Amino acid sequence: MTHSVSASSRGTAGLNSASEPSAPAWSNGLASAPDDLLAIRAGEGDEEAFAILVRRHSSPLLALAFHTLGNLQDAEDAVQDAFISAWRRLPEFRHASAFSTWMYRITVNRCLNLLRAQPTPVPLNSVPEPTAAGIGSSPARAAEHDALSDALAGALSALEPQQRICWILRELHGLRYAQIAHVTGTTEQTVRGRLFRARRTLKEALGTWR
Repeated sequence: MTHSVSASSRGTAGLNSASEPSAPAWSNGLASAPDDLLAIRAGEGDEEAFAILVRRHSSPLLALAFHTLGNLQDAEDAVQDAFISAWRRLPEFRHASAFSTWMYRITVNRCLNLLRAQPTPVPLNSVPEPTAAGIGSSPARAAEHDALSDALAGALSALEPQQRICWILRELHGLRYAQIAHVTGTTEQTVRGRLFRARRTLKEALGTWR
């Protein structure tokens, strides 16, 4: 196993863990450091700095990959591959964008590669979404919430992948149009067009839930 794979594999273990162990002693001086500094240190070969970046960004990247791919195992694989790729490419990272934006772009590219390799679309409700607070108090409300989640998952799975990714980045991750354009390697005008079509499709598909 190469040095880079070993470092990233260790850092991405347990991406979806609900409770992570407290930071080890070596990270005390770096845990609060900004991403830019950690990325510079990691680019110089500092595995400890990179491990902090992995812990800091794993959760949103895993959410992005899961909503894009619809399969938790594929999502975990995509995120781990993205971090391995990032570790190898960090010396090339010129800080033209935020580290988080850079990681979104690498993860999106990995997800698109996996989608192209899939013979058929994957349903996006393979794993239940977390239950919202208070829903569990009423079985009827819980059932309605589950049905709505399934309907949204099905509608998302029917979207063209680029539209789906733009919608996820905007509506679920709150990225600005310029950030989404950078992540997807396109223009803000293209992003707005994809979002318009995605929202129109989802509105039509979920019309009965309004």
